[in-house]
Amino acid sequence: MKYVIVRTTSAGVFAGYLESRCGQEVVLRSARRLWYWEGAASLSQLAVDGVNRPFDCKFPTEVDRVQLLEAIEILDVTEKAKESIAAVPIWKALK
Repeated sequence: MKYVIVRTTSAGVFAGYLESRCGQEVVLRSARRLWYWEGAASLSQLAVDGVNRPFDCKFPTEVDRVQLLEAIEILDVTEKAKESIAAVPIWKALK
């Protein structure tokens, strides 16, 4: 499966392995929500270069599978960017 970044209309941005796509419905495996990032100016740059400030990013824990119903952009991710995303520590909200 190809590793991609998916931007949705209302659910946000996710990175993961593209299991399937049918119209705007996308299923990702081993996916992380990319809630907040530093060190990339846009999703396009994030997909190519990754982040250069991983400890300033907020990427929650990975989920095994997510079904996204309103995908509006799918970007192929380079190996460099994939490694960068994986290197971001799991973000947890303060209690």
